[in-house]
Amino acid sequence: MKKAVKLLSLAVALFAGLGNTAQAAGFKIGADVVSSYVFRGTEFGNSVAIQPALSYTCPTTGIIVGAWGSYAVSEDAGNRHKEIDLYATLPVGPLSFTVTDYNSPDGGDSFDFSDDGSNVVELSVGYTKDNLSLLAAINVAGLDTDNAKYCEAGYKFYDKDGYTAKGVVGLGDEDFYGDGDGDNIALVNTGISVSKDRFTASYIYNPDTAKSNLVFMASF
Repeated sequence: MKKAVKLLSLAVALFAGLGNTAQAAGFKIGADVVSSYVFRGTEFGNSVAIQPALSYTCPTTGIIVGAWGSYAVSEDAGNRHKEIDLYATLPVGPLSFTVTDYNSPDGGDSFDFSDDGSNVVELSVGYTKDNLSLLAAINVAGLDTDNAKYCEAGYKFYDKDGYTAKGVVGLGDEDFYGDGDGDNIALVNTGISVSKDRFTASYIYNPDTAKSNLVFMASF
């Protein structure tokens, strides 16, 4: 717990030092309904899920703080997947620095950062320029004591008649994002997403687990 607090304090200090340009301030709420919840190539819950979101952008620093959740509609193997994530993001030009607390309680405490708790703390940096997006992330506290890493590249290659299409490729530690048979960096997330208005369809394939998903999402 002390390690998590120190890391979070370091992240907050870093954000405060880098902040320079305020963005549009205020609250934002929304929700997605997905045919299944797939994160970085792995499906969670095998169920339709409702995913609410709440965020606030600070008027002076541009720091965004928010909460995001995923709630499975039906049970899978006797369990109904639930996830509640908290995050803080500082955008600096094309970069964004984020600290995220991923929490899947399943009966555990909401803020248990021990190595057998229900939380994982991640630090990440993202880069966006025109149609290109890049992400690098590492787990730094919580139940993942091996500090799993993940990196991703995405590119929007189509924008016509109201449709946009984006491809994505992601690499991650296979013992955390893949089949769990090793501790090497592996290709764990590939896919293509096509969006129009509030609707998105995504084909996702995890080469490490040899599992694929076709996901439909409606955003509100």
